[in-house]
Amino acid sequence: MPLIQELGVRSMGKILEANQLTIGFRRHATSKSRSKWRIRRNSDKPSRKNQLEKPAGSNAHGERGVTEASKILLKQMDRGMINAVDQVTLTIEKGEILGIIGESGSGKSTLAFGLLNLIDEPGEILAGQVYYWQSGEAVDFLSLPSQEGNRYHWREIATVFQAAQSALNPILTVEEHFYETAAAHQKTGGTPLDAKINDLLQYVRLDQGVRKMYPFELSGGMKQRVLIALSLLLDPQVIILDEPTTALDVITQWYILAILRKINQEKGITIVFLTHDLSIVSSMVDRIAVMYAGQLVEVGEVSAVMTHPAHPYTNALLAAIPSLTDAIDTRSSIQGVAFDLAKADATCRFKERCSFASRIACDGSEETCHKLFPVSNQQAARCIHFKQVQEEDHESIT
Repeated sequence: MPLIQELGVRSMGKILEANQLTIGFRRHATSKSRSKWRIRRNSDKPSRKNQLEKPAGSNAHGERGVTEASKILLKQMDRGMINAVDQVTLTIEKGEILGIIGESGSGKSTLAFGLLNLIDEPGEILAGQVYYWQSGEAVDFLSLPSQEGNRYHWREIATVFQAAQSALNPILTVEEHFYETAAAHQKTGGTPLDAKINDLLQYVRLDQGVRKMYPFELSGGMKQRVLIALSLLLDPQVIILDEPTTALDVITQWYILAILRKINQEKGITIVFLTHDLSIVSSMVDRIAVMYAGQLVEVGEVSAVMTHPAHPYTNALLAAIPSLTDAIDTRSSIQGVAFDLAKADATCRFKERCSFASRIACDGSEETCHKLFPVSNQQAARCIHFKQVQEEDHESIT
């Protein structure tokens, strides 16, 4: 049963679903080739439709779009085999804004690439399924040949990846980026392309004069808005944004967030927002999924997670957010060093940094963290001691 149903959260229908997805990453053997990384799109391969079993209720939803990632296992070869993203179960509901939170290296971007079947070589999807729900049917991304798979990229699920400063082609004008995208995906019908470009630029609050400009003539915020407008060109049902506010000033950040809220509310597009900044998304998302060391450690409605965190890592993240009213010496940081994925086992990955472990006599064994434990109808945490964590947090506040 999908986690969203286990928690009793209102469901509007699934749009994207991953089941036991396993992705391996290996570095090339020679030192010369180690630095050569390139995007591997779906290679043409025999269909696995007869090998894969569709999930229960595959005809239950008649709408396009929402995403469930179930036990996503991404493995990377670097100092041995490591779990880059390990046993993630996640449902993205149609029309919601989901924030995936985690520090750099937690596996957010790898998870996004895994859902889209776009993994850097030497990466490889070893096992599992990723379904996109369209008109009540589950489309298995991993069984699709490259050309057929590309029909869903941008048309159904668009992406705005990191580094807006370098994402645009420096020798193309803004409008040429739109022309190239439309040609690559054979956009036909609907609003004429030039009129569509004007409408989209206006929608993200850019003047039509931007069409003839080159990327070097744009500010960071303008580049980000161009990328957002470009992601809307083919009228997708889902947009995945990876750190869209990074390297932008505070005013521009909130400007971008306002545009994303507008897209969600007016167009009904599902938004998946990846970031390391919990304070930015807390005011705009419907649900939050917190990742640490490749695992999903807490998920729930934003109000529940922000006011009553149930996992020690989420609690520590919230405590580290600076306040304008508190004294500087009241700020707290997460002690210790980041978890080494090469040393991963079945025990808790946060146990060495957990401030609760000694007080609640937790040994971090497999039994304490082997799954997401339901905390309430709106929340689940990968910690069997979630009640003690919430009680201690409440006592420290009061």
